[in-house]
Amino acid sequence: MLLWSKKIAKIMQAGLKTAFLVVLMVSLSVGLSGAWWDFGGTPSRTSQLPQGNAITDPKALLRYALPIDNQPIREVQSNLEDISGQLRGKRWSRMKADITKASVILSRRESEILEDVTDENKSGAKALIERIQEEIVPLQEAVEEEDKSRVQEERDRILSWINQIEEMMVEEFPFEVPEEYSNLPQLKGRATVEMETEKGNLTLVVDGYSAPVSAGNFVDLVNRGFYEGLEFIRSEDFYVLQTGDPAGPEEGFIDPDTGEYRNIPLEVLVRGDEQPTYGITLEQAGRYRAQPVLPFSAYGAVAMARPEEDPDGGSSQFFFFLFEPELTPAGLNLLDGRYSVFGYVVEGKEVLEQLKQGDKILSAKVVQGGDNLEPPQTS
Repeated sequence: MLLWSKKIAKIMQAGLKTAFLVVLMVSLSVGLSGAWWDFGGTPSRTSQLPQGNAITDPKALLRYALPIDNQPIREVQSNLEDISGQLRGKRWSRMKADITKASVILSRRESEILEDVTDENKSGAKALIERIQEEIVPLQEAVEEEDKSRVQEERDRILSWINQIEEMMVEEFPFEVPEEYSNLPQLKGRATVEMETEKGNLTLVVDGYSAPVSAGNFVDLVNRGFYEGLEFIRSEDFYVLQTGDPAGPEEGFIDPDTGEYRNIPLEVLVRGDEQPTYGITLEQAGRYRAQPVLPFSAYGAVAMARPEEDPDGGSSQFFFFLFEPELTPAGLNLLDGRYSVFGYVVEGKEVLEQLKQGDKILSAKVVQGGDNLEPPQTS
């Protein structure tokens, strides 16, 4: 099943994308099925989200998805993330104000930040705070010199350290996965996957804090070498790139231990919820305004493909969502809550932009967080 007719595609190519947004999104919502690709928080994850436009930075989305509730570190994070938007408008005075606010918080509220860091990580977090304070000086200098590339570089470096501090605040996995999914691998934390393709390398961060079953399935299949040599089976210019269909008649993973098709449930964690919703779309649940912790608002969102009629029919096939502002406005699309996002591409966007149907995955390996994978429980 094609996702839109040739007539609509021609109109879109003529530049009239916006006029046919509803047609496209309805088509998207009924499924990624043709080549079998139907797309079918705890309170701490709601408290410190910035107001305004939806977040489109995958690294920022992952930071806000961490199950923590520390106001000062979130304020520092938000001030530094604002710099990216200020750069586009060359609002240098606003940047200076944001940097000053972040520096003051780190100085005056260090004890509040360290209070939520686990005991074994407090010394490491304190050292990172000191390092950030030192790095703020060259960031301020770059702003004074109005050096955009250097400002971005310094800001990204500091945010990576902020991310480390926030990860040090996570004490334990935040919820219990329903017992009915104990037969599936689960990722109780995060993992980083390096994927080599014919066009270059991608780095994916998969988030078990928000989608432990979907992320666990993916990491398990990566460890098995399942994706090596597989082609991207469908590529649409505006929104998606899909892979994971094995050779042969099966459209998913057959578990060699059971000889059965491994079904993965639809899994969506909503901000403010204690655990994900399983087996039903948010629309079916009547939760039309609910906001997923991992939304389709960033280029390179990684999500499970599934048959249109079966929310729990996913297995090995997944897709990269190619965010297109005109067609899928952040926070206003029909995919959120219908398909399980379980991570984002954080490095290699330029490679993802080049990949097309027929290109192959040469290798995929877990390079960090592999010890967070819990194998299926057997009776």
